[in-house]
Amino acid sequence: MSKGMRVGYIRVSTVDQNTDRQLEGIQLDKKFIDKSTGKNIDRTQYENMMNFVREGDRVIIHSMDRLARNLENLRDTVKNLTEKKVVVEFVKENLIFTGDDSAMSKLLLSIMGGFAEFEYSLIKERQREGIALARAKGVYKGRSKCLKQDQIDQLMEWKEKGMKITWIANQFKISRHSVYNYLKI
Repeated sequence: MSKGMRVGYIRVSTVDQNTDRQLEGIQLDKKFIDKSTGKNIDRTQYENMMNFVREGDRVIIHSMDRLARNLENLRDTVKNLTEKKVVVEFVKENLIFTGDDSAMSKLLLSIMGGFAEFEYSLIKERQREGIALARAKGVYKGRSKCLKQDQIDQLMEWKEKGMKITWIANQFKISRHSVYNYLKI
């Protein structure tokens, strides 16, 4: 059997975040990079990676929370990959799964994945509490608009002229979702 490919999967939560640090210094034959939140089920590069890998390949991920949205998704993904005879390696946790894993390896996957899910929940809870406190003090105003009023007017005008949302978003270097939010104003 020929040596498989070393495939990296990288996910950052926002378009602005830097992907370089996740698998820095690790030799890879191919990378798949998603720029979306972990809870987002529409991760194109994740799907591409899952369809790309073959028997003998090794998928390398910085950490468990970069691969999956929750513990169930993590276990399913690792199982799907190892059933294809693909090795799964998590760098931060220093764990490798081959499909021939012991009961202890499976337990570690569940425990470490559970900790990652728990940590994410705590962060979100603290964030909600902080926002609630700031609102009560009258300090929190929400995220500031990235477009000035003249740009918003231009956006509205282009939409009225029938310009496509994607084109408008590209002109202002914002997401399509942001364009729709401005159109609601």
